[in-house]
Amino acid sequence: MTHRGSEFQEDLAADEEMLAELYRQMLRAARNRLYNKDEATDVVQEAWIRILERQSTLREADKLIPWARAIAANIASNVNRGAWRTSLLSEGELSQLPSRGAVPSPDLMAELSDMLGRLDSVTRTLLLYQFYYGFKDEEIAAAFEVPVGTVKARIHRSKKRLRKEAAEDPANS
Repeated sequence: MTHRGSEFQEDLAADEEMLAELYRQMLRAARNRLYNKDEATDVVQEAWIRILERQSTLREADKLIPWARAIAANIASNVNRGAWRTSLLSEGELSQLPSRGAVPSPDLMAELSDMLGRLDSVTRTLLLYQFYYGFKDEEIAAAFEVPVGTVKARIHRSKKRLRKEAAEDPANS
């Protein structure tokens, strides 16, 4: 009977080791993607839930760790997108946003068009691809035949420039 008990304990120890490694891998994937590293444990917790909900979609058991890492990374990207959107607006401004599908005011559209018009055509296209059409950085990089890092840097600089211009514009005060 001790033999069975020791086998069970060995299996349990191996499972615990595998779960600990899975957790470390998911945490690393989340931290690599997140802007706010403090949210990594929340992302991993959400990833565990998603894994449990969708475990039947895992085709090959030996691909568990890459699959779990991908889930954690995708959730982290979603968290970043949500944080970026809300970071640009205060609580009051956020509550005044039109609902999805609502038509923006002509004044807002004219202001956006004017700001985009001040950008060079490549930068304007990059911003439209990402924020209007929802393309991922990798897709934009492939379309422009440039490295992903170049796309990220250009978009970052463009957003920074637009924020600065919006802050300096007396009409926005």
